[in-house]
Amino acid sequence: MTGFADDPFVAAVKPLVDAMGGEMLPPERAGADDVVLAWEGTDVVAVRLPQLADSLDRILATLERRSGRPLAELDRKAKQEIVRILEARGAFSVRHGVETVASALGVSRFTVYNYLNREKDA
Repeated sequence: MTGFADDPFVAAVKPLVDAMGGEMLPPERAGADDVVLAWEGTDVVAVRLPQLADSLDRILATLERRSGRPLAELDRKAKQEIVRILEARGAFSVRHGVETVASALGVSRFTVYNYLNREKDA
Protein backbone atom coordinates (compact mmCIF):
# COMPACT_ATOMS: atom_id res chain seq x y z
CA MET A 1 0.00 0.00 0.00
CA THR A 2 2.97 2.31 0.51
CA GLY A 3 3.62 2.36 -3.24
CA PHE A 4 0.08 3.57 -3.91
CA ALA A 5 0.30 6.51 -1.50
CA ASP A 6 3.79 7.48 -2.66
CA ASP A 7 3.00 7.48 -6.38
CA PRO A 8 3.63 10.97 -7.89
CA PHE A 9 0.45 10.74 -9.98
CA VAL A 10 -1.59 10.03 -6.83
CA ALA A 11 0.04 13.03 -5.15
CA ALA A 12 -0.74 15.19 -8.19
CA VAL A 13 -4.47 14.37 -8.27
CA LYS A 14 -4.99 14.31 -4.49
CA PRO A 15 -5.81 18.05 -4.13
CA LEU A 16 -8.48 17.75 -6.82
CA VAL A 17 -9.98 14.61 -5.30
CA ASP A 18 -9.96 16.21 -1.85
CA ALA A 19 -11.65 19.36 -3.19
CA MET A 20 -14.40 17.23 -4.72
CA GLY A 21 -14.83 15.28 -1.52
CA GLY A 22 -13.80 12.06 -3.21
CA GLU A 23 -11.93 9.10 -1.82
CA MET A 24 -8.80 7.61 -3.36
CA LEU A 25 -8.39 3.84 -3.45
CA PRO A 26 -5.96 1.37 -4.98
CA PRO A 27 -7.29 0.45 -8.44
CA GLU A 28 -7.86 -3.18 -7.47
CA ARG A 29 -10.44 -2.01 -4.89
CA ALA A 30 -12.43 -0.01 -7.45
CA GLY A 31 -16.18 -0.52 -7.51
CA ALA A 32 -18.43 -0.32 -10.53
CA ASP A 33 -19.17 3.40 -9.96
CA ASP A 34 -15.57 4.41 -9.21
CA VAL A 35 -13.39 6.20 -11.73
CA VAL A 36 -10.06 4.48 -12.37
CA LEU A 37 -7.28 6.83 -13.45
CA ALA A 38 -4.43 5.45 -15.53
CA TRP A 39 -1.04 6.89 -16.32
CA GLU A 40 1.01 5.66 -19.25
CA GLY A 41 -1.23 2.62 -19.67
CA THR A 42 -1.20 1.52 -16.02
CA ASP A 43 -4.10 1.87 -13.60
CA VAL A 44 -2.77 4.01 -10.76
CA VAL A 45 -5.68 5.10 -8.57
CA ALA A 46 -9.43 4.70 -8.28
CA VAL A 47 -11.54 7.67 -7.25
CA ARG A 48 -14.80 7.17 -5.41
CA LEU A 49 -16.91 10.25 -6.03
CA PRO A 50 -19.12 11.64 -3.26
CA GLN A 51 -22.89 11.58 -3.34
CA LEU A 52 -24.37 14.81 -4.70
CA ALA A 53 -25.92 15.79 -1.37
CA ASP A 54 -22.54 15.39 0.33
CA SER A 55 -21.00 17.58 -2.36
CA LEU A 56 -23.40 20.41 -1.60
CA ASP A 57 -22.55 20.25 2.10
CA ARG A 58 -18.85 20.29 1.21
CA ILE A 59 -19.27 23.30 -1.09
CA LEU A 60 -21.19 25.19 1.60
CA ALA A 61 -18.48 24.40 4.17
CA THR A 62 -15.79 25.62 1.77
CA LEU A 63 -17.65 28.86 1.08
CA GLU A 64 -18.09 29.38 4.81
CA ARG A 65 -14.36 28.85 5.41
CA ARG A 66 -13.55 31.33 2.65
CA SER A 67 -15.87 33.96 4.09
CA GLY A 68 -14.36 33.52 7.55
CA ARG A 69 -17.72 33.39 9.29
CA PRO A 70 -21.04 31.54 9.17
CA LEU A 71 -22.89 32.12 5.91
CA ALA A 72 -25.97 33.19 7.86
CA GLU A 73 -24.00 36.21 9.15
CA LEU A 74 -23.19 37.54 5.68
CA ASP A 75 -24.95 40.60 4.32
CA ARG A 76 -27.57 40.33 1.59
CA LYS A 77 -25.16 41.11 -1.25
CA ALA A 78 -22.73 38.43 -0.09
CA LYS A 79 -25.56 35.90 0.23
CA GLN A 80 -26.66 36.72 -3.32
CA GLU A 81 -23.11 36.06 -4.49
CA ILE A 82 -23.10 32.71 -2.65
CA VAL A 83 -26.34 31.76 -4.42
CA ARG A 84 -24.82 32.77 -7.77
CA ILE A 85 -21.77 30.58 -7.11
CA LEU A 86 -23.96 27.67 -6.04
CA GLU A 87 -26.18 28.04 -9.10
CA ALA A 88 -23.09 27.91 -11.34
CA ARG A 89 -22.01 24.71 -9.58
CA GLY A 90 -25.38 23.05 -10.03
CA ALA A 91 -26.31 23.07 -6.35
CA PHE A 92 -29.98 23.53 -7.06
CA SER A 93 -30.24 20.38 -9.14
CA VAL A 94 -29.74 18.36 -5.95
CA ARG A 95 -32.89 17.25 -4.19
CA HIS A 96 -33.65 19.68 -1.36
CA GLY A 97 -30.83 21.93 -2.60
CA VAL A 98 -32.82 25.12 -2.13
CA GLU A 99 -33.82 24.10 1.38
CA THR A 100 -30.23 23.19 2.28
CA VAL A 101 -28.88 26.48 0.97
CA ALA A 102 -31.65 28.50 2.62
CA SER A 103 -30.87 26.89 5.96
CA ALA A 104 -27.13 27.56 5.59
CA LEU A 105 -27.76 31.20 4.67
CA GLY A 106 -30.34 31.71 7.40
CA VAL A 107 -33.01 32.79 4.91
CA SER A 108 -36.25 31.34 3.58
CA ARG A 109 -36.60 29.22 0.45
CA PHE A 110 -38.57 32.12 -1.01
CA THR A 111 -35.54 34.39 -0.53
CA VAL A 112 -33.25 31.91 -2.28
CA TYR A 113 -35.69 31.74 -5.20
CA ASN A 114 -35.74 35.55 -5.29
CA TYR A 115 -31.94 35.60 -5.45
CA LEU A 116 -32.03 33.04 -8.27
CA ASN A 117 -34.66 35.00 -10.20
CA ARG A 118 -32.72 38.21 -9.69
CA GLU A 119 -29.63 36.54 -11.14
CA LYS A 120 -31.59 35.35 -14.20
CA ASP A 121 -33.04 38.82 -14.77
CA ALA A 122 -29.62 40.49 -14.58
